[in-house]
Amino acid sequence: MRHNPVGIGIGLLLGVLALTSPAFADTGNSHLRIDPGDASPGSTVTVTATGCAPGETFAKGESAAAGPFQLFEGDRAGELTGEFTIPDGQDLGADTVTVKCPPRTMITDTYEIGGEEPNGAVAAGFGDVQDTRAQLAMGGALIAAAGAGYVVRLRRRTHGAHA
Repeated sequence: MRHNPVGIGIGLLLGVLALTSPAFADTGNSHLRIDPGDASPGSTVTVTATGCAPGETFAKGESAAAGPFQLFEGDRAGELTGEFTIPDGQDLGADTVTVKCPPRTMITDTYEIGGEEPNGAVAAGFGDVQDTRAQLAMGGALIAAAGAGYVVRLRRRTHGAHA
């Protein structure tokens, strides 16, 4: 059975389109970038505003969960950046961030306050997460077995084709 190169090309094209599609997603008109978009209580949130008037060097911000904060000139021209910390024990859910730029510009966006961030490695069922030697040995054995199976299949197919 021969492989169809057209089918492989279509598959590769669809894979490339699937990987690049988030780059073309509409980000909306908020002019606020909130990082991280899913923060946890006790973490620091960075807010970057790009919707203020050109030349502005200061803006006031307010988070419904954390209270007021200030934004100052960022690393890039036209950006104002500020930070605040979500208080420990804050209720989970949506938090609204409002930024006010002189003279009369107000920008609002929301982000999610989620659960605690994971700490440490995830146990996946292969023993101690600190001991990677066993995991590497198991992975190497599986790869070697797959290679040996391929070679056996290839040799059987070529002998069967000549007979």
